[in-house]
Amino acid sequence: MSVKTFGAKLFAKVIKSQINKWANNPVETQQKVFKQLVNTAKETKFGKDHQFNKISNHKDFIDQVPIRDYEALKPYVDEVTKGEENILWPGKPLYFAKTSGTTSGAKYIPLTKESMPTHISGARNAILNYIAETGKANFVSGKMIFLQGSPEMEEKNGIKLGRLSGIVAHYVPSYLQKNRLPSWETNCIEDWETKVDAIVEETLPENMSVFSGIPSWLQMYFERLVEKTGKKVGEIFPDFDLLIYGGVNFEPYRTKFDSLIGRKIDSIELFPASEGFFAYQDKQNQPGMLLRLDAGIFYEFIKTEEFFEENPIRLTIGEVEKDVNYVMIISTNAGLWAYNLGDTVMFTSVKPYRVIVSGRIKHFTSAFGEHVIAKEVEYAMKKAVKEHGIEISEFTVAPQTNPPEGLPYHEWLIEFEGEPKNLDIFAQSLDKYLQEQNSYYLDLISGKILKPLVITSVKKNGFQEYMKSIGKLGGQNKIPRLSNERKIADALHQQL
Repeated sequence: MSVKTFGAKLFAKVIKSQINKWANNPVETQQKVFKQLVNTAKETKFGKDHQFNKISNHKDFIDQVPIRDYEALKPYVDEVTKGEENILWPGKPLYFAKTSGTTSGAKYIPLTKESMPTHISGARNAILNYIAETGKANFVSGKMIFLQGSPEMEEKNGIKLGRLSGIVAHYVPSYLQKNRLPSWETNCIEDWETKVDAIVEETLPENMSVFSGIPSWLQMYFERLVEKTGKKVGEIFPDFDLLIYGGVNFEPYRTKFDSLIGRKIDSIELFPASEGFFAYQDKQNQPGMLLRLDAGIFYEFIKTEEFFEENPIRLTIGEVEKDVNYVMIISTNAGLWAYNLGDTVMFTSVKPYRVIVSGRIKHFTSAFGEHVIAKEVEYAMKKAVKEHGIEISEFTVAPQTNPPEGLPYHEWLIEFEGEPKNLDIFAQSLDKYLQEQNSYYLDLISGKILKPLVITSVKKNGFQEYMKSIGKLGGQNKIPRLSNERKIADALHQQL
């Protein structure tokens, strides 16, 4: 056993003990975070505007602080980006994580000296928790890679800004620097396809043990490795032991990854975002990710079916239930207050609190009142792919409300690795599994309001070409699983 492996195991035991302490006291932990956040920010402009000095409990907070998305919080963020101090959080942020916005264009998410360490500890603790659970630590002596954005940063009124993954690259601990790939120069390449080719060249001669990134972009990298060598990834790198991923549900990709790698390996799912590092998989044999309740984030949850009501009920951690879809609302030590992240989650466990990401509150299909969400289409795809023994690269779903003839329907645009022997039978399987998940959809099909779903095959690399065409190839960008309009669907049809 190497010194590094031995040290990792000892450190893992310490961290695991700390995790157990807060995970076993969830309500008390969240109450402590809540008080710290409000007390720390009461002299900021936001704190004064919302009378933080009069807030002593969650009810007071609800009365004083309405739910906001980025667009609603933007007037405060604009003051911060101008260099003003003490607006959302004491002082100035260390960084802005620049992300793609909607109506606001680019979004600038503040990262403070209090919040930045929680992004680093989230990834670290996910790995250490895995070591503590499994006893496996040999991978720490091999080379590790995280497919990420460029670490180069700009500056805005004295505050550095960049992509979150690029900012995090500046915080890789010294004991991992020699193990980490790609090189700084390769990481700075902006063109994603050029970057992936460079990463292939850098990693092929190395003893790679850990790969991490968004599944769709890891898949692209693995495909390039297989194309270049004619070998499975697990054969190219015999010490490849651990896959770390986040950003989207992995299940639709699992069959394809098993094929590319050529053998089963352990994996860790993460739930990171520019706004916070929220959760990580803490058990190999149980679904869901452990929600980080001690990381400077106070959580509120609203049932998705109530979210668009005038005064939806805002629940705290002790009030949530399993198997219910919630919109997750956060208040953080980066100065986000009752902030609608846009993600929907479902608890798979409440002892401890584990979540899965079930979708986006803005990403759904409900052109006919069915309100189909990402979790449901991903479940249907997982079951159908397994039943038919096929592989897919990517997919998205959109409504077709005005077909040239016949009833409207859901269109599934799928990039297959090899089409099913009978596409119609595969479509029937998908439709059956979606009906199992969503009773409204079942009723619409049964009542002849909709006809069963229709599959459109997307050409190889069609999704990559679409992302490239809108300037979002690579990095942390990902295809929405479904939408309520046809912008993506129509763009993909233009390739046919």
